[in-house]
Amino acid sequence: MKSTRFLIVVDDLADWQSDWTGYPVISTEDYLTSADYLAPGYRVINLCRHGRTLSMGYYTSLLAEARGHRAMATARTLQNLNSKRIYGESIGELTDQIQKSLARIVHEDFSLSIYFGQNLAATHARLAQTLFTLFPCPLFKVDFRYQDHGWEIHQLRPLGLGQVPRSHLFKVKEAMDAFLSRRWRSYREREEQGTGIDLAILHQPGDKQPPSNSRALRHFVRAAESLNANVEFITRTDYPRLLEFDALFIRETTSLTNHTYRFATKATREGMAVIDDPDSIRRCCNKIYLHELLRVNRIRVPRTEILYPGNVDTLPERLGLPLVIKVPDSAFSLGVFKAETEADLRRMSRQLLRDSDLLIAQEFLPTEYDWRVGVLDREPLFVCRYYMSKDHWQIYNPGKSDDSGGDFDTIPVEEAPPEVIRTALAAANLIGDGLYGVDLKQRGEEVYVIEVNDNPNVDAGIEDLVLGQQLYVRIIQSLIRRVEKIKMAPVAGRPTLTDSAVALP
Repeated sequence: MKSTRFLIVVDDLADWQSDWTGYPVISTEDYLTSADYLAPGYRVINLCRHGRTLSMGYYTSLLAEARGHRAMATARTLQNLNSKRIYGESIGELTDQIQKSLARIVHEDFSLSIYFGQNLAATHARLAQTLFTLFPCPLFKVDFRYQDHGWEIHQLRPLGLGQVPRSHLFKVKEAMDAFLSRRWRSYREREEQGTGIDLAILHQPGDKQPPSNSRALRHFVRAAESLNANVEFITRTDYPRLLEFDALFIRETTSLTNHTYRFATKATREGMAVIDDPDSIRRCCNKIYLHELLRVNRIRVPRTEILYPGNVDTLPERLGLPLVIKVPDSAFSLGVFKAETEADLRRMSRQLLRDSDLLIAQEFLPTEYDWRVGVLDREPLFVCRYYMSKDHWQIYNPGKSDDSGGDFDTIPVEEAPPEVIRTALAAANLIGDGLYGVDLKQRGEEVYVIEVNDNPNVDAGIEDLVLGQQLYVRIIQSLIRRVEKIKMAPVAGRPTLTDSAVALP
């Protein structure tokens, strides 16, 4: 695989300081017109001026996108910075942080210069990093104005390197080194060694219920290293750095309402390989969507109805009691309840319908264990039996603070009942070709899908008991294949070597 190459693009090479060595720097004109920079695989750091929508800086990022390059800032980010109507929607939640950071400013106007997420004054470090996370642009300025109700953002302005005050250039170099040097050094070493992709694993340190325990994460690193892939663990604060990587592997609980979906969406949009991809997150995270998808495709599920205020009293007639109530966007065993009586049903429904207009009601199918079939690339990966937690009706008891999960066993795929595997694949393949965990119940010869999970557990000592290290290798191999496929695919509108260089007047 051809290595990724970095480029820094500036309006004029005279803007670049002669003692800033170690970085490949070219002018805007060279980038836009030379056939040397048409091949895919470049990562472009755009340090050009952008004072209007169709500026040279804007075209640098726009043509980078057309060529299959990854640019920072993207054309979309530059557009957003120039439109208060757009960026105003993103900064509403920053009000308290802005007031706290600027509390000691005595003037009515204040400007904050942000260089790769840093500012000259340590007082504003957190605010600068937060704004950089929202607007990943290498150099930009934020103008604040004090109104009757407090400080508010008046304007956001991208900066070219030539627009930075000379007295600030030391900070630009310092921030740029901090942001780029580790990645730059990694790529140069890998280019010399002919090694492979750069993989980010998104995780949450200290998570009490992570989808992969610490030993499993170490196994993923070993698997990646054995395949000449470079791995770095990232957290939610690394959002601005996402485009430094070729692939994203999410190993924290996904949700449409938290940063995991934002990471997945951005990574997919920018041409990265992603597990879990945003479509899979969206399809799996809502149980109402999942129920409808399984129903119309004739996948057997427990008798299920959508619960709303108008049908609460009639559900027991059709589904019986006890029955299970599920919040549409619940994860793990949270948001899943068992109503033993009609009074329980009315009470639980009344409470849960405050937060969701619709719920899922499902017949209760008691079993000794649930099947879990791991599926990757539309093929079975692992098979487990998760037994019910002691004195509880679920495999995990969320009402206890300790580790109250039930027992488990892991078996070879070929030893699992064929109908369990067939049903799991039929359900997972409706979602996509990613990594899924399909939960099923078996009663006699009949197999029921309970749900399909993106971001399934892959824990050392549980899901890997049959395949061992090969389980982790297969997942990393899948990500590598996805990166190779993306890099080989033509980009719509990408220029060719013969006719794609821009002719400037």
